[in-house]
Amino acid sequence: MSEHTFADWRALSEGLQPEGRAFIRGRYCEAASGARFATLNPANGLPLALVASCDEQDAELAVGHARAAFRRGDWSALAPAGRKAVLLRLAGLMERHAEELALLDSLDMGKPISNSLNVDLPAAVRCLRWNAEAIDKVYGEVAPTGPDSLGLVTREPLGVVAALVPWNFPLMMACWKIAPALAAGNAVILKPSEKSPLSAIRLAALAREAGLPDGILQVLPGYGHTVGKALALHPEVDALAFTGSTRVGKLLTRYAGESNLKRTFMECGGKSANIVFADAGDLDRVAREAAQAIFYNQGEVCIAGSRLLVENTIKEELVERILHHARAWQPGHPLDPQSPMGAIVDAAQLDGICGHVHKALAQGARLRLGGEPVLTDGGGCYFPPTVFDQVHNGMALAREEVFGPVLAVIGFDGADEAVAIANDSPYGLAAAVWTQNLDLALTTARRLESGQVFVNNYAGGDMTVPFGGVKQSGNGRDKSLHSLAEYSQLKTTWIALSAG
Repeated sequence: MSEHTFADWRALSEGLQPEGRAFIRGRYCEAASGARFATLNPANGLPLALVASCDEQDAELAVGHARAAFRRGDWSALAPAGRKAVLLRLAGLMERHAEELALLDSLDMGKPISNSLNVDLPAAVRCLRWNAEAIDKVYGEVAPTGPDSLGLVTREPLGVVAALVPWNFPLMMACWKIAPALAAGNAVILKPSEKSPLSAIRLAALAREAGLPDGILQVLPGYGHTVGKALALHPEVDALAFTGSTRVGKLLTRYAGESNLKRTFMECGGKSANIVFADAGDLDRVAREAAQAIFYNQGEVCIAGSRLLVENTIKEELVERILHHARAWQPGHPLDPQSPMGAIVDAAQLDGICGHVHKALAQGARLRLGGEPVLTDGGGCYFPPTVFDQVHNGMALAREEVFGPVLAVIGFDGADEAVAIANDSPYGLAAAVWTQNLDLALTTARRLESGQVFVNNYAGGDMTVPFGGVKQSGNGRDKSLHSLAEYSQLKTTWIALSAG
């Protein structure tokens, strides 16, 4: 926990000179075309840095270097203990530069500095360390055969992995992809979101300082429709790891099929159901966690508990308690350590949130709190905690991902109706169940079409459990040994032995 004040962070930000160039073959460089774009500070709308706008030429160059580096073998053929040592050094360097990395994320996408420094940065470091420590403890297999043969099952790296990561948790999501991919021995090309590229660009230099060979981790900032598409279509890219919208996930999956049938790991949108039964217990605790589930990180969270399903006998009481806790989530300047929420990432995202609110009102939902941008005179993008009730599953607010601090409250009577409402969604990323009845908790969890179910908590879990969804929330998993396994492929070696 940093002791820096708001004034301290502002002073540090004024002395920061973010790097905006691409990182290819171990060095920073401009895009081949010379094109650049400005990344803006959502707290005030002012430019932070000019960033290289990579395109197909840069993708071609980076893929060639990645393939050569992979075949060279100084990473892919390095003993697991050697890769482990490098990744552990990188984790240590990230800790040493924690304030700089956290500041870059807060300036770039508007999240509170307290979250960047005390949540995202430690989670990114933990992901690197966990995968580093795991890689020399993953064994191959010996098949059960007769005496005349020996069957070996081994894991090998995939080759070149393109990781396309979102803007809402820039550093943490980047590490969720690159840590297992690098630990498994792959070469990685990281494409950060154009809305928040700065921490990924800085991370590249730290990786080289840690000892990662040139070409094994490269960073190509730019737009999805240019460099992202080029990577997805490239025949020498062996896998795509993506976190972002379902719309883009579908495009990337199509590109993978049109090119070389590369593997795709898609973590896409969500409209998660947070289900509260009448016997949930301490309703004030439930209300406090329900507020956090939707307002944390300005609601810009793929697993945000955006649909609150409440048993009708307690609905009004719980909503009143949520309104009380929601008022404590008013946004403030991202560099103020006391701000519970920061700024929305950019004006386009803010406009989209406003559009969802207006549509909800037009469709008959009742606005209980918030609903309009705030702090508008400073040029920033701020939206307050917003609560709607009298929502039903036919409304857009219950079906479409807002990706902002907007809660839709839906009433139900009984477990069957709750499950039916929860599952009536194209998404299946996360869900939660609140009840003191163990049987009800487990049977409901089993019936929910979701990759993750939290019981009497929201967003629980650590590096030991997988993260991902079902249906149009995607496929593949981040975190845990399951993620590490996805960045490798199985090889069978069958050996004939002499009978004698």
